[in-house]
Amino acid sequence: MREQNRPGGLSLINPPGLYDPAPNGYSHVALLPPGARLAFIAGQGGETADGQLSEDFRQQVRQALRNLCIAIEAAGGTPQQIAKLGVLIVDHSEARLQVFGDELARALGPGPKPACTLIPVPRLALDGMLFEIDAVLLLAAG
Repeated sequence: MREQNRPGGLSLINPPGLYDPAPNGYSHVALLPPGARLAFIAGQGGETADGQLSEDFRQQVRQALRNLCIAIEAAGGTPQQIAKLGVLIVDHSEARLQVFGDELARALGPGPKPACTLIPVPRLALDGMLFEIDAVLLLAAG
C-alpha cells in the first residue's frame, strides 16, 4: 500500500489492487485521525476578486486554485491539509483533465494529491464559468 502522511495526521492512501491515480492528480483514500477538525470550502470558480472571468479554461483553473488557497488560508490551513476535492468541469475532455492535473501540481506542489471526484457538467452557476473546485480540509484539533 502506498501511503503518505501529511500535517495533522492526514494519510493519503493508494491501496494495492487499484490503479495508480497519481498521473491524474489524486489519491484513492484520505484517512483522517480520530477527533479531526474539518473545514468545508465552498466551490471556487475562476473569477477574480473584482468578478472578472477569463474565457480561457487554463486561466479559470489557475484562478480557481488561487481562490481555493485563499479560502484555505482564511480557515487557518494549508493546501497540504486538503483531504478531499470536488471538481466540476464544463465540456470535460482528456485535454481539460491534463490542464487540471498540470495546474493542480503547480498549485499544490509535488507529492500525492488529495482524494478527488471530478464530475463533467453541462454548465455552472455563471455564464462562461468552465471550472469549479471545492475542498474538505483537515485542520489541527482545536
